[in-house]
Amino acid sequence: MSVTGAAAREIETLAYLDVNLEDAPYSIYHGVHWTNVEHGFSAYGEIDFIVVAPNGRVLLIEQKSGFLTETADGLVKSYQGRAKNVRTQILHTIDGLVKRFANEPGAVSLSSTPPPPLSIDYVLYCPDYHVRDPHLAGIDPRHIIDAAAKDQLADVIREVLPLHVEGDADDAGEPGEPSAQFDKVTRFLGDTLSLRPDPSAMIGNAAQMVTRLAGGLATWARRLDFSPYRLRVIGTAGSGKTQLALAEYYAAIDADLRPLYVCFNRPLADHIERLVPAGGRVATFHMLGDALLRAGGVIPDYAAPDVWGRMETALATETLPAAWQFDVLIVDEGQDFSSAWRDILLRMLKENGRATWLEDPMQNLYGREMVALDGWVTLHSQTNYRSPRQIVDMLAAIGGVREAVEAGSPFDGADIDVLAYAEGEPAALIAQTKHAITLCLAAGFARQDIAIASFRGREKSALLSLDTLGDAHTLKSFTGAYDAGGKPIFRDGALLAESVYRFKGQSAPAVIFTEIDFAEIDELVFRKLFVGMTRARLKLVLVLSERAAAKLLERI
Repeated sequence: MSVTGAAAREIETLAYLDVNLEDAPYSIYHGVHWTNVEHGFSAYGEIDFIVVAPNGRVLLIEQKSGFLTETADGLVKSYQGRAKNVRTQILHTIDGLVKRFANEPGAVSLSSTPPPPLSIDYVLYCPDYHVRDPHLAGIDPRHIIDAAAKDQLADVIREVLPLHVEGDADDAGEPGEPSAQFDKVTRFLGDTLSLRPDPSAMIGNAAQMVTRLAGGLATWARRLDFSPYRLRVIGTAGSGKTQLALAEYYAAIDADLRPLYVCFNRPLADHIERLVPAGGRVATFHMLGDALLRAGGVIPDYAAPDVWGRMETALATETLPAAWQFDVLIVDEGQDFSSAWRDILLRMLKENGRATWLEDPMQNLYGREMVALDGWVTLHSQTNYRSPRQIVDMLAAIGGVREAVEAGSPFDGADIDVLAYAEGEPAALIAQTKHAITLCLAAGFARQDIAIASFRGREKSALLSLDTLGDAHTLKSFTGAYDAGGKPIFRDGALLAESVYRFKGQSAPAVIFTEIDFAEIDELVFRKLFVGMTRARLKLVLVLSERAAAKLLERI
């Protein structure tokens, strides 16, 4: 920039320092404005140069270009007709800096040893003026560099700020190596805020950003026009399938039509039902079977081994009431459905109704064949907007040559922790899972933001039958029993704990994926890893057996 007057002289000094201190590890600040509150009023000032040594010691350079006046009270500089005492100005600036540094957030130490104060010295630099009587200047003559000695400025800086001083807090370090005090001083002078993520704020922002990004699928998929409307969406986790399903549901309600939303998992159906307005129906396939049997006067016996088969038979063979005819059919988690279920659900769709089938082959945990949907329009979406990119990249490394998933999250990195336990030792597993909870709480996540997902099914899990983990963590998990109305009974706890099978289709800001144990990464193992890891929106903790951790590290 083109500068004139005193500013031009300061730029010259800056260039001089750049050349003559090029080999020394000093940090130089030019034109530092400061403010401080004194006696209820704000005081302002500007420091021409601040030089910081690697040990954190500071030299303030006050440059006075042009003419100065030597008076009985010391050196004086005139600014637009107003005379200012140079000594008073320098001491005021030093006092302001020392107080500001002492009051910086984080300056108070939690240890018994107080943090070191700001070590500051000063130099008056007058490149255009010869000080006739330094002893009357009001400043230590050793701190004055006038026009006669201006070429010695760099030497004086080296003398006042030696690179290594005995007694420094970081005395054991190499000369010229930045110390902890140096870091504190540079953060202070650089006006660098000490920030950490606030999960409570990030959770809402993350949900909004991901919703906007993933909403593209719901927007342009619903612009497709064909008849009959039979749309199959093969989309990866976090691609926006649920948003598309909800858009279909809401549009049906707005048009005075009756939608039917069918999921595989009861937890997902319960979650969706809380999101949608009245006027339609949300259920799992077996909830429909339960309702049909009860309508016929039969109370399902969930303890009977054939209860699920009886429901399927009833839905396939019995005459459906008129109220069971819907204008819109939405099938979520279609990869877990069978061809028989497909035919049963299509029985419930009116002749000219709309049908949308949503599925993700990578979330097929039951090894079922993909349902044939002949004549349906197929739409593929392989972009994951929900999971942070680090999770997607890790899964890509684990999966190798499998179909690639594109990372579309606005978050580049996820906070991923990996904890290992000795397989076959339940106490070690529980201890590491408790440690994972502590990590999430320490990162700022509330208990309602944390979900525990087990790699194992409920009956084989060592965790999902527990009421608590230690004395501090109560678990909310499915007991395996149902009430008289066919609703699942849950333990009353603060932390949600589910198997990866039941938690599929849902997500949480922080996910603890635990009880991960395998000898090799085969197709089913990878799919379970894929499902569990992509449930996390911000933080992921993997709790693996030692052998599983070793296999995982081989891939990544």
